[in-house]
Amino acid sequence: MLYVKDIATRGVKTIPVSANIKEAAVAMTNSNVGCLVVTEDGRPVGIITEGDVSRAVGRGLPPDKTAIKSLLFKPLITVTPDLRVEEAAKLMANANVKKLPVMEEGRLVGIITQTDIVASSFDLVTALKEMVRARYRPPDFQP
Repeated sequence: MLYVKDIATRGVKTIPVSANIKEAAVAMTNSNVGCLVVTEDGRPVGIITEGDVSRAVGRGLPPDKTAIKSLLFKPLITVTPDLRVEEAAKLMANANVKKLPVMEEGRLVGIITQTDIVASSFDLVTALKEMVRARYRPPDFQP
């Protein structure tokens, strides 16, 4: 059984809710990440992505004057490290989100994304495929 803690990314990059779009873009670029967890008083309140920044700029919002808080539309949904990956995937699908911050004892400890889930699923399918192949090889098979 695979759990969120097994595939979540640790060392999540954050940005305060008071930051503007330009600061978010610079932070993502400098950290080489596609999203930041937005915090207020040290607690996660949202996520801002490269797509959010791009859409805001495309709508003509001034990056250095537009607070990222204005881009946070959905309530933040979080998960715990001990949640099964399948449950996290269902939660993402039902909530129509691609990223879930991972919280433990009130602290941000990681983030899990759709990409993480797909990658872990691919690894699992590959391992199962090898198990099946090994099971059906003739006893005298020599690779």
